[in-house]
Amino acid sequence: MKDENELLVEFRDFGFQYNAQAEPTLYHIDLKIRRGEKVLIAGPSGCGKSTLASCINGLIPFSYRGESTGKAMIRGRETKEMSLFEISQTVGTVLQDSDGQFIGLTVAEDIAFALENECVRDPQLHERVRAAASLVNIESHLHHAPEDLSGGQKQRVALAGVMVNEVDLLLFDEPLANLDPATGKTAMELIEDMRRKSGAAVVIIEHRLEDVLHRDVDRIVLMNDGRILADAAPDELLSTGLLAQNGIREPLYLTALKYAGVTVTPQMRPGSIHSLKLEEAQKEKVRSWSAGVGEIPPRKDRKILLQAENIHFTYGNGYKALDGVSLTIREGELMAIVGTNGAGKSTFSKVVCGFETPQKGRIRFGAEAAGIPENAGSWMDLSIKERADHIGYVMQNPNQMISQTMIWDEVALGLRTRGVDEAEITKRVEETLKICGLWPFRRWPVSALSFGQKKRVTIASILVLQPEMIILDEPTAGQDYRHYTEIMEFLRTLGSRGFTVVMITHDMHLMLEYAARCIVFSEKKVIADDSSAGVLTSPDVIARASLKETSLYTLAKMCGIRDERAFVQSFIDYERKNRRGSFASAETASTGTEPGNTEQEGAQS
Repeated sequence: MKDENELLVEFRDFGFQYNAQAEPTLYHIDLKIRRGEKVLIAGPSGCGKSTLASCINGLIPFSYRGESTGKAMIRGRETKEMSLFEISQTVGTVLQDSDGQFIGLTVAEDIAFALENECVRDPQLHERVRAAASLVNIESHLHHAPEDLSGGQKQRVALAGVMVNEVDLLLFDEPLANLDPATGKTAMELIEDMRRKSGAAVVIIEHRLEDVLHRDVDRIVLMNDGRILADAAPDELLSTGLLAQNGIREPLYLTALKYAGVTVTPQMRPGSIHSLKLEEAQKEKVRSWSAGVGEIPPRKDRKILLQAENIHFTYGNGYKALDGVSLTIREGELMAIVGTNGAGKSTFSKVVCGFETPQKGRIRFGAEAAGIPENAGSWMDLSIKERADHIGYVMQNPNQMISQTMIWDEVALGLRTRGVDEAEITKRVEETLKICGLWPFRRWPVSALSFGQKKRVTIASILVLQPEMIILDEPTAGQDYRHYTEIMEFLRTLGSRGFTVVMITHDMHLMLEYAARCIVFSEKKVIADDSSAGVLTSPDVIARASLKETSLYTLAKMCGIRDERAFVQSFIDYERKNRRGSFASAETASTGTEPGNTEQEGAQS
């Protein structure tokens, strides 16, 4: 019988330095994880989270070489004395990018991979595969190819692939990065359900703190500069200012309470909006603050930059991705496109950029969209290259965009193919690398970067071309609050020069903070075109598009505020006037001269 309090992982004064780095990445780590615990590891990019995870699952010391001090132990044995196979019998890892974890041609083959390596024979192999698939509710897709599944289904397959070995600790590396809000919510429920059924410990590394806290966690481990700054229960940690001080986005309801002058204490149970307890005097503070927030004057309509009319598109395999999509985008807008996984958001962007040709409908751009005849002809007649001179597209998966070995060369590639003078290339690449927080890594190979850093490289490679409009597919995937704020604040300032930014995102925080307008896709159609506050306070739109209502909406109801939409808009307006500018100024001042530990933010950090 398994000991419910068994100590699975223990670090004692542990430190680690990669062979390729001048300074250590981890310092004096003391951490214990017991069976059945759920632990969230949070911290800014480069703080050492992924390095710590690699020490737990055995990639350090077996794949990433370096010098260690102190002790890292699994079930009382030092990991350096164990084999990677032995560690894998205790620790199962679910990667951020599920596609990078698939081995088999079908779901069943992929789940069976570990068992086949152990030479498990029929019928036991089939029984264990079905049991693992049933555990994550994917048994009806056993004969499907993994690439044909949705993001949430892929994650279930990856989870089944590690659970088939009945591991005692599940390690998740940013499980929400590529999931829509509703699917992310389901993923957190699935992880909690798995923990209860199996008794396994769960360790989650994630930037989307509030989404993880949809289900209770036992502890939050906060890291920065390679050190553990806090290891505490959520109610305790969220009552301090440590998260914001270390570049982590607090849950929005806590930020709103603080704006209203409410002192947050552990007794208020602030670890979740659903456990939060407010006294009447505190509710009155929230109501008074909301009523006193002045509105930002509405922006005047600008001329239309892009107009799509009745777009229909069906892929070669017969899958219909767009069913009569019509929308307009105006000059200088910073807007969001949101909706269910598979609703047609990315396909629409590909049609706009010319990667795909619609079977029906029309797109007008620039002067043509504004009704001014042009000798150059229609946007629909332009090639992909010609469209790319006007619209830049940053794909969701950076590995599908990068073609150069070195970071500098990747960012400079588009300018070089256009024959730009080298002196101008140097100037523009330098400016862009600093803006995107990549200056310290300018001479690094791309292969040494984390997923989030590669994302910044692809954004930089488009920004450097200075197109009129940029489409970013999941711009915040893998980004901490500081880095995505730096990038988004820069993009926001371009609006005054007529630059247009369109974000395809599942990050509701990002949408609320930056997008004045939001277009919602569902079932291959546009079902809403409204302000971000309007979308996230509309139960019907939220349900149809697999979104997640903002905790600000719940807080408003809790405080007896009848106009929830106005309350959410008050919060957005207050942020824009009082917070973002000062935050961006403070952070931008350090761009290009980041702390020394940031330079150790490679593939392992």
